[in-house]
Amino acid sequence: MTETVSLPKAMLRGFTMKCPSCGRGHLFGRFLKVADHCEVCGEDFTPQRADDFPAYLVIVVVGHVVVPALLWMEMTYAPPAWLQLAIWLPFTLFSALGLLQPTKGAIVGLQWQLGMEGFAATRRRAVPVQARSSVGRTRDLSAVAQRAKAEA
Repeated sequence: MTETVSLPKAMLRGFTMKCPSCGRGHLFGRFLKVADHCEVCGEDFTPQRADDFPAYLVIVVVGHVVVPALLWMEMTYAPPAWLQLAIWLPFTLFSALGLLQPTKGAIVGLQWQLGMEGFAATRRRAVPVQARSSVGRTRDLSAVAQRAKAEA
């Protein structure tokens, strides 16, 4: 039975770099290269179009952490410029690199859950095969859907 995944859950799964659908398969093949599909559930990731949005988000988040901290250090201790550069350049670089892949994963999870880009077509094709009825029997939902279409 296919489980409905909420928006926060899909984004969290993407942030942890896992498939937004099943939460088990790997989302990335390389550092920022999204895999073509999930090796566990087969979900197709080719429709994703994260583009530059994750980088913009990372710049905003890292900038909102680094700039106030840098200003606080300058106002409190007034260290020499070389020391400021030695502290904040590596911190900024590693923070940005560390957040870039998880942020891209969260954006892919967002697109997947909302059916953006080509994900809408793949989500429409995903029909639950079986579900439990109220009396505990397993029944085929695809047959129920076909009967509903035939009656309409």
